[in-house]
Amino acid sequence: MLAIVAPGQGSQTPGFLNPWLEISELKDSLATYSDAIGLNLAILGTESGPDEIRDTANAQPLIVSAGLLGLQALGPDASFDVTTGHSVGELTAAAVAGVISNLDAMKLVRERGLAMAVAAAHSTTGMSAVLGGDRDQILALIAHLGLVAANDNGAGQIVAAGDLLALGTLADSIPSNARVRALAVSGAFHTHFMAPAVGHLKEFAARLHPHDSTLPILSNKDGASITSGTQVMDRIVSQIANPVRWNLCMATMLEMGVTAVLELPPAGTLVGLIKRSMPGVETLALKTPDDLDAAKDLIARHAGPTAKAAS
Repeated sequence: MLAIVAPGQGSQTPGFLNPWLEISELKDSLATYSDAIGLNLAILGTESGPDEIRDTANAQPLIVSAGLLGLQALGPDASFDVTTGHSVGELTAAAVAGVISNLDAMKLVRERGLAMAVAAAHSTTGMSAVLGGDRDQILALIAHLGLVAANDNGAGQIVAAGDLLALGTLADSIPSNARVRALAVSGAFHTHFMAPAVGHLKEFAARLHPHDSTLPILSNKDGASITSGTQVMDRIVSQIANPVRWNLCMATMLEMGVTAVLELPPAGTLVGLIKRSMPGVETLALKTPDDLDAAKDLIARHAGPTAKAAS
């Protein structure tokens, strides 16, 4: 059983699209996405520096477009049994499963990135990853400081979000068996600080016409397997102000009997978490076109008989 997963914000690096845009069909698709949302994704993915691609309004469309290019490069016959994404990667997963078209995914992620950037600008907040330590103890400390466990990523990684002063206190108070790493983000994503963005995104999403999914989508809310297009979209909208439970998505994959996981570009982050939390499951990070042959081999060996082809 094969899962195809899509990474979230922070997975992008300067110039990572360069090898993908050597394929003319992908270059043309990216130009179409760029025209649809009024953002030069080719420049962002090939020439822009780390600060520009870290900007939420740029990062989110760039990440989703990269996932869609990777999916296209796999070809129309590529098939999968289940899909999911981390945070903004849920929009990529929705397109993988045919809930929305690629262009609608790009239009939605553009609005998402802009709305979240505006919400972030109205507070002095940020996010920090806590690595290691006792999970219950770390969660209690985060709550005690008035912070939110915005991402529970499993594999000994929890991301705290909230006031910058409280995040500083967290770093000073962390147990000796854990460490804190501040993340280069502009706000407290997946917390109540993002509530102003929810209404805007809900209004925009109402203009779209989702279809029921062609394969199960695992939700960041609780790891549940969802096939209703309307429910998928409702969860994607509300998720921007609620914690990402990636640990539960991985648990569901194990319960379903997933034997391999393929991560779409910009790949690597989720495979790292999966290797630590899903032992025995084969993984592959689709980082460049050089990985396509290995990815197609993985699909041939692990996709089940009822797997759905990429749309």
